[in-house]
Amino acid sequence: MPRKKTEAPVPAQARTVPDRAKTINDIARLADVSKKTVSRVLNQSPLVHQETRERVEAVMREFNYTPDPFARGLAFRRSFLIGMVYDNPTAQYIVNMQYGALDAIRDSGFELVVHPCDSRSPGYIDGVRRFVQQQKLHGVMLVPRVSEDQALADMLADIGCRYSRIASVSLDEASRMVITHDRDGAAEAADYLQSLGHRDIALITGPSSYRSAHERTAGFVDALAKRGIELPSTRIVEAGYTFESGVAAAELLLSGSQRPSAIFTGNDEMAAGVYKVALRSGISIPQQLSVIGFDDSPLASRLWPALSSVRLPVRDMGRIAASMLLQPESGAAAVVASASVRPHLIVRDSCQPPAY
Repeated sequence: MPRKKTEAPVPAQARTVPDRAKTINDIARLADVSKKTVSRVLNQSPLVHQETRERVEAVMREFNYTPDPFARGLAFRRSFLIGMVYDNPTAQYIVNMQYGALDAIRDSGFELVVHPCDSRSPGYIDGVRRFVQQQKLHGVMLVPRVSEDQALADMLADIGCRYSRIASVSLDEASRMVITHDRDGAAEAADYLQSLGHRDIALITGPSSYRSAHERTAGFVDALAKRGIELPSTRIVEAGYTFESGVAAAELLLSGSQRPSAIFTGNDEMAAGVYKVALRSGISIPQQLSVIGFDDSPLASRLWPALSSVRLPVRDMGRIAASMLLQPESGAAAVVASASVRPHLIVRDSCQPPAY
């Protein structure tokens, strides 16, 4: 009689744990400890014996276990999720902000969740409230322009949600603010153009609904006025912080016979729009037109000629704003001194003295 074929024995662990993502209960059972002990290991508690810690960590490595932040929040009666709420048309700005936030929360056990919204929608604050409450967020980063909305900040305070705000001026308690001083950066751009000899200068601003647009406009106009250069209203065009709006604004400024010799734009996306119109119109940059942007995004160094731009350390802004939310309530004052960034002009190849 032929011998019956036998199968290889199945390891005990594989028999007791289904083929699915492992939970904290699975890890506790496999390591022969309580769920509380696993939680202590995850949070690096000194109350766990070294031998027990190593056994639990070995099981977690074997099954590639990653704790779910929402589940951890339920276990610890607090959330391990940081939210980022934004209404900003510049994609690279938002990406850099997220990188900064991720820098802050790396190895902290917290995760980042994002919530784009339309601040022009009448129900957007209710939408943010639902986002915060459904996700049970530990805290929220508010990015311009929503960071400038006091009604939104008041709502978060009313429901007891921690928040940090990024804005060009102080709008709240120091422990909640990352101040970017946009006015100073715009003034530096104005001083530089004047030092090159430009006097017929134009400005493409951001949307009037953005506090940053007001601050950059005021900084630029006031700095020129101090040097005896008045900027007429015909040389100021409001746009939307987008490439397309920069194109439309540049067409207005460059279509006449009396063109400005220099243009300062409220961000790099709009500066790229100026480049497009200048190229299409046969206007050479910088020989016939000097251009300066704002933000110093990666786009600035990729344009040709490379764009001079006011550098705003967006990644640092995101890092500081997220770090504020990780501080204990009583220790929030510890980050106040560093909750400020300073823009400065990066000079590249897009400016030179006027031809006339």
